[in-house]
Parts: sequence; C-alpha cells; structure tokens
Amino acid sequence: MVSWMISRAVVLIFGMLYPAYYSYKAVKTKNVKEYVRWMMYWIVFALYTVIETLADLTIAWFPLYYEMKIAFVIWLLSPYTRGASLIYRKFLHPLLSSKEREIDDYIVQAKERGYETMVNFGRQGLNLAATAAVTAAVKDFWLTSAAVLQSI
Repeated sequence: MVSWMISRAVVLIFGMLYPAYYSYKAVKTKNVKEYVRWMMYWIVFALYTVIETLADLTIAWFPLYYEMKIAFVIWLLSPYTRGASLIYRKFLHPLLSSKEREIDDYIVQAKERGYETMVNFGRQGLNLAATAAVTAAVKDFWLTSAAVLQSI
C-alpha cells in the first residue's frame, strides 16, 4: 500500500507536473529544441499511461512492481538518460511512421461511426421522450376526465 502511494505521487509529480511546467516554459520561450523534447516525452508518457493502466490491473502483485514504475518514470524524464527520447526515436517513431496511414483511416472511420451512433442515440432519445410525454398527457387526460365525471 505504501509503495502504491509513493509510486502514485512520483508519477503525478515527476511524470506529469514537472514535465507540464517545462512544456509550458518551452512553449512560452518558443524554444523548438525543448518543444520537440517535451512532445516526444508526452507521446511516450501517453503510451506508458495506457500500459500502466493495464499492468496495474494484471501484474501489480509482482514484487517491486511499484518501485520499477518509479524508476521507469525517472528514467524517462532524466536529462542524462533521455529515456523518453530514446524510446520515441528507436521504437515509437518507426512504428507510428509505418502504421500512420492505417491509424489515420481508423480514426476517420471511428469519427464517422461515432457521429452516426450519436445521431441514432439522439433520435432514439427524442422518440422515447415524445412517447413518454404523450403517454403522460393521455393518462393525465383520462384521470382528469374521470374526476370530472365523478363529481357530476
């Protein structure tokens, strides 16, 4: 439990807050070299976050798991090891470059399907609301009519 809390704190502070601040500085100063460095970091960190989420569900029981996460985040961030840059240049850039067209096509299809799905849900929701309103109005009419007839 203590290892989990420490790893969470390290990932949040050194994995997110510190890089976010230096990303801000790179944008503010318009330093292209730093800008590229931090963009590579965020791409690698996004992949790390996906893998971490799955690993936390499956292999968190592994001895020294949280300690390895701490070491990995510090390695990614370190200006001496430049771990994020290494992973990006050696693995991610070649992989993304070779699959870029397929990824773009998938994103376009997902956007189209997502739009169609939202339109269908919206249509179904409106139909359901209209049916509920008509049903409530009809019930209210009959209840009111019955009360009026009984009073006569």
